Amino acid sequence: MVKSCTRCVLDVKVPEIKFDNSGLCNYCKIYEYLEQQYPLNKNSDKKFREIVEKIKRDGKNKKYDCLIGVSGGADSTYILYVVKKLGLRPLALHLDNGWNSEIAVSNIERATNKLNIDLKTVVLDWEEFKDLQIAFLKASVPDVEIPTDHAIEAILYKVANEEGIKYIFQGHNFRTEGKIPINWGYGDARYIKSVYQLFGKNKRLRNFPLVTPAKLIYYNFIRRIKNVRILYYLGYNKSKIKELLEKELGWVDYGGKHHESTYTKFIQSYILPKKFNIDKRLVHYSAMICSNQITKKEAIKIIKQPPISDIEAKDLKAYVLKKLGLSEDEFEKIMKNRPKSFQDYPTYFQLIKKFIKPIKIVYSLTSPSLPPMLKLMDSSQEKKI
Repeated sequence: MVKSCTRCVLDVKVPEIKFDNSGLCNYCKIYEYLEQQYPLNKNSDKKFREIVEKIKRDGKNKKYDCLIGVSGGADSTYILYVVKKLGLRPLALHLDNGWNSEIAVSNIERATNKLNIDLKTVVLDWEEFKDLQIAFLKASVPDVEIPTDHAIEAILYKVANEEGIKYIFQGHNFRTEGKIPINWGYGDARYIKSVYQLFGKNKRLRNFPLVTPAKLIYYNFIRRIKNVRILYYLGYNKSKIKELLEKELGWVDYGGKHHESTYTKFIQSYILPKKFNIDKRLVHYSAMICSNQITKKEAIKIIKQPPISDIEAKDLKAYVLKKLGLSEDEFEKIMKNRPKSFQDYPTYFQLIKKFIKPIKIVYSLTSPSLPPMLKLMDSSQEKKI
């Protein structure tokens, strides 16, 4: 029998998992630590209101006082709704990587129009980005979606800098998403460039947006751009939020977590389970168990079912392969290649790991939270529990 956590649905197949004497896993303890840091009470509400007022002061006489990355999903749409209600003046930013579902596009348009929020869309060079995605498939790593995540971070910083915006609102929510193991989702500029150099056609990225360590230093310490994880301060019940968005903004549910992108849906529902034996639903539902939004029994029942049906998987696979220009044989060869890790390729991982403590101290003086990639690497939570 596979050993699993006594509270959540995570088991020994999850990287870096540990259990205490009572059988509670370290991911549940990370959740408890974050709940202590961001409790939903009068004090946290006061702190949140202070952050909002500071954003208003810092953005005075500017067209926008904050920037929000939008995908058409529930989290980013809810942030738009909340920020507008708070009287802030946001600019919505969307990355078009060529994989938007029609539902996601409609959700973005309806939300920004009804809330009267300006929307800026950045379109990636499709041919280059497609080649980069194929390169990551050939690299045989589970963090195959990192190019999109990295590009989003890069354009958020770039646009914030161009518009003179000091605050970027992040959509991550530990109460519904949990903490993804670093081996499932690591990404830095050197890693992306090295994978492309090894497996890409042109060997060198010319148009893809990258965030180098030098750029991070510039954006965060020279331009003083700050990341704010707004959902950490808000009560967030997934089902109730979806009902609110449907009623107020005409938002339409697209299915599973991050399924607003057809490529992400394919990666999480097909490639990760089949090739790497990874089911990210385990992490998401475990967080929801900890936040009392679902019971363990209910989560187990859901996870026993495949992410998508065989028919849907077949149609999705055909669509993705055609769009990428891959034959069935080429794809099957990729699926049969030995799974690897980001640590099999050149990265900044060891350098960042070596200096994560002083970096975190400096960031704590200038920003409410670490940039996404550094947040993923921060191991202080594990050491405190």
